[in-house]
Amino acid sequence: MLAPDSFLFILQAVVLAYLLGSIPFAVVVSKAMGLKDPRSYGSGNPGATNVLRSGNKPAAALTLLGDALKGWLAMWFAMRAGLDVTGLAWVALAVFLGHLYPVFLSFKGGKGVATALGVVAAIAPLLALGLVIVWIVVVLLSRFSSLGAISAAILAPVFYVLGGHDSLWPTHDELAVVIAVIGALLLYRHRANIGRLIKGLEPKLGKKS
Repeated sequence: MLAPDSFLFILQAVVLAYLLGSIPFAVVVSKAMGLKDPRSYGSGNPGATNVLRSGNKPAAALTLLGDALKGWLAMWFAMRAGLDVTGLAWVALAVFLGHLYPVFLSFKGGKGVATALGVVAAIAPLLALGLVIVWIVVVLLSRFSSLGAISAAILAPVFYVLGGHDSLWPTHDELAVVIAVIGALLLYRHRANIGRLIKGLEPKLGKKS
């Protein structure tokens, strides 16, 4: 039996996390509920926000839940398996990259907001709650889901470091780095949204395609 800190054990965990992250809940939920493929309308992004543009709120909620749950589950299983902090960091990155570049969708996935939230919720639940509050406040004030996600992505590594050292949650350098990397990738995936926000062309939350 492989030891949790062995290279092969960590590699297996990373591959399984990537495959879990690759499950495209936006497409699965839309098909199950008889909706159009979310890649065929709106932004073309297979994510909860774009599914919401179909006008079907339950489908969007299920997509959001599924995408967040796979991030949380990957981390939960890795923790239960006894992976060390370095292994957990690799699993976190793998499940997130699985959503961004899913093998089941020819490596063309979503932007990863919900999956990133699921990962953070497993690492530090209070941090995840704080980021949800940031998203809600920004969206209520602006009506731009993308701006809420961008704000949360920027603040996630900052909150993790400032709130850590056992005051609100334990911090680890490896997890701080991976949260920062995930935040940077979220910003990169939202580059088109950032451009539209600057130009005043970004569609507001709940707008149908």
